[in-house]
Amino acid sequence: MAEAQWYVVHTYSGYENNVKINLEKTIENRKLQDVILDVRVPMQDTLELKNGTRVLKKKMMFPGYVLVNMVMNDNTWYVVRNTRGVTGFVGPGSKPVPLTETEIENMGLLSDGTEVIPEFVEGETVIIQSGNWRNTPGEIKAINNSKRTIMVEVTMFGRATIVEVSFDDVIIQK
Repeated sequence: MAEAQWYVVHTYSGYENNVKINLEKTIENRKLQDVILDVRVPMQDTLELKNGTRVLKKKMMFPGYVLVNMVMNDNTWYVVRNTRGVTGFVGPGSKPVPLTETEIENMGLLSDGTEVIPEFVEGETVIIQSGNWRNTPGEIKAINNSKRTIMVEVTMFGRATIVEVSFDDVIIQK
């Protein structure tokens, strides 16, 4: 049997979660768990300012798109393509193109579909290793696994400032 790969499915805007739910029901009803392994709507944590307080909210990374880890064949293509809310696969014409290993890694997914879990914990102190904030210590306020970034609170001119830093640009202060 062919190997499962990640594919991007285009949906009507605002229907991403409905497509995920409908596709998961179809997979269960048709017993396709061995060929359609995972359906995801990538989310990211964002800090918003509401009434003077910072609120951590989840937002879609790719509005209008759903990721599907599946073995591509005529049957699985038909099931996904004919799910309510799906407009098609990403790729030229009607030929879906799987995500590359680099794209999968950048989204924080492993090729087997599991998420890469960072070693960071909120409240932990890190030191930024690059950019304008090089050698600056700060406290982790939020972790965004999908973007592979953390929100770090640093002090500048006696005031706390939140900066977004890549996982690769910080080390844990011992």
